[in-house]
Amino acid sequence: MGVRSAATKLHIPPSHSSAARRSLFLPLAAVALLCSASYLLGAWHHGGFSSSPSPSGAVSIATAISCTTTTLTPSTLDFSAHHASASTTTTSSSAPSTPQRRRQYPACPAKYSEYTPCEDVKRSLRYPRDRLVYRERHCPSPAGRDRLRCLVPAPHGYRNPFPWPASRDVAWFANVPHKELTVEKAVQNWIRVDGDKLRFPGGGTMFPHGADAYIDDIAKLVPLRDGSVRTALDTGCGVASWGAYLLSRDILAMSFAPRDSHEAQVQFALERGVPAMIGVLASNRLTYPARAFDMAHCSRCLIPWHLYDGLYLIEVDRVLRPGGYWVLSGPPINWRKYWKGWERSKEDLNAEQEAIEAVARSLCWKKIKEAGDIAVWQKPMNHVSCKTSRRKTAKSPPFCSNKNPDAAWYDKMEACVTPLPEVSNADEVAGGAVKKWPQRLTAVPPRISRGSIKGVTAKAFQQDTELWKRRVRHYKAVINQFEQKGRYRNVLDMNAGLGGFAAALANYPLWVMNMVPTVRNSSTLGVIYERGLIGSYQDWCEGASTYPRTYDLVHADSVFTLYKSRCEMDSILLEMDRILRPEGTVIIRDDVDMLVKVKSVADGMRWDSQIVDHEDGPLVREKLLLVVKTYWTAPDQDQ
Repeated sequence: MGVRSAATKLHIPPSHSSAARRSLFLPLAAVALLCSASYLLGAWHHGGFSSSPSPSGAVSIATAISCTTTTLTPSTLDFSAHHASASTTTTSSSAPSTPQRRRQYPACPAKYSEYTPCEDVKRSLRYPRDRLVYRERHCPSPAGRDRLRCLVPAPHGYRNPFPWPASRDVAWFANVPHKELTVEKAVQNWIRVDGDKLRFPGGGTMFPHGADAYIDDIAKLVPLRDGSVRTALDTGCGVASWGAYLLSRDILAMSFAPRDSHEAQVQFALERGVPAMIGVLASNRLTYPARAFDMAHCSRCLIPWHLYDGLYLIEVDRVLRPGGYWVLSGPPINWRKYWKGWERSKEDLNAEQEAIEAVARSLCWKKIKEAGDIAVWQKPMNHVSCKTSRRKTAKSPPFCSNKNPDAAWYDKMEACVTPLPEVSNADEVAGGAVKKWPQRLTAVPPRISRGSIKGVTAKAFQQDTELWKRRVRHYKAVINQFEQKGRYRNVLDMNAGLGGFAAALANYPLWVMNMVPTVRNSSTLGVIYERGLIGSYQDWCEGASTYPRTYDLVHADSVFTLYKSRCEMDSILLEMDRILRPEGTVIIRDDVDMLVKVKSVADGMRWDSQIVDHEDGPLVREKLLLVVKTYWTAPDQDQ
């Protein structure tokens, strides 16, 4: 199958005695002959052997799938972690040798080691600077000349990240070789260089005593301990220390920040094993559904909440769940204490705070308390009383009309309030109340119980949950390292559906970014958030808003069938390679014919791959393609 031999195996069936092997020889030989005859007859029936999906005809179903009466288990892929020395590391000039004539994808130049196609710095300069539009997503056209057709290299000296929880506090400098923040934020205790490592002390601009102490202060104002707050949004996250320290409290934060002068802040967060993505509040809606987060947070995030008719607070209101909390620290909160250090006048800061307070009132938010450096507001449970009170306020933004509140893929923000679902009384939670964590993970989400997701019933949801538990058990059976402690931390599900794959992994020390393709029923992303999970919308014909080497494990269920008439297969595979770390794993589920085509491309990308059987056995057309990305880096620039 063109897969290299390896010292570490995925799964090796126990050996038997020679007598047992002789007793099994005749039955196995008979089965092999019958399978071969069946395959030859099928190949002749479908037009012979001249229509191989591989350009060279080198890969076929016969060579890709073993004919066996037992569940196929791969025995050649090397899933072990290595740290190749400089003398043995494969560089951009050396590629795995192969006798087959398939397309080989070259390595990109070393300068592209941190390439983010949709946030490319040079391309962004073509767009307006007003309201930071130039920092939004601007992707190269699928067939354009500026789209890379090469493999993005890891920087020279790259090493596998430290396993969680050690990674929260330390990372290899060679993996993210930037010192800008260590200088610019030195007094704020964000990050420091310690020999060949980066250390993250857990400090922040507004939490000099550490993120844990800061979160303790928030917990005095917001119920963080009883499971009612599970999903959080951190705007302008820095290196995501807030989200990193929330994880120990079973709170999952989606942290985002733009790719800007603070070089690689989101990349630092991801290297730490903390959920994060590149993003900015500018002109487009955030790529999340309405009523997604239990809490939103800004710690000196420098977002002008009071400008543009309160547009950015209106967007936070859209993605907050009914009863959700907004936490603000930094300017202008507690300006009487800090105004000199902030180098702004008392009048300016007071006017800004009054403007923010006015926008919050227009959204019917209730201010819980302002204590020290922290202020907290709460969104109403429904809009019953809000509709009445807003009539008395002339400057209140109108309610949006005829607009899908979940639509958020290049949809523009508008200065109108997203109306909450109707309720029968003033005490009811709009859209339905979610259970506290962890019960909400497997409870039927309100969007399903209320019939908001077309074609998905409560029974179908429960069946989907059980299905993915069974599938994950199969993954553990065919990938021994699947349960290896610290093996996987950052996980991507490219076609998340109802979030069943992530739910089945909830007891593992990892997090899953659940992507819902824009070509699917996008309302399922709201279900994912109601389960207490996180995710985003994504069009896989474009790049993802993240840095190279973000994920340890990528899961792709029917992605290539979904996009087969929309964009080129190798464009998706190259993007998967970009966001997968060296020696990371890919699991691709799809129809066998599609997987053979995928494998023919993947084998030219420095991937080791093998097709194995579906969890229900060899007679099911759907198969799994298991992949390990080989370790290689950019060459040493000093040599």
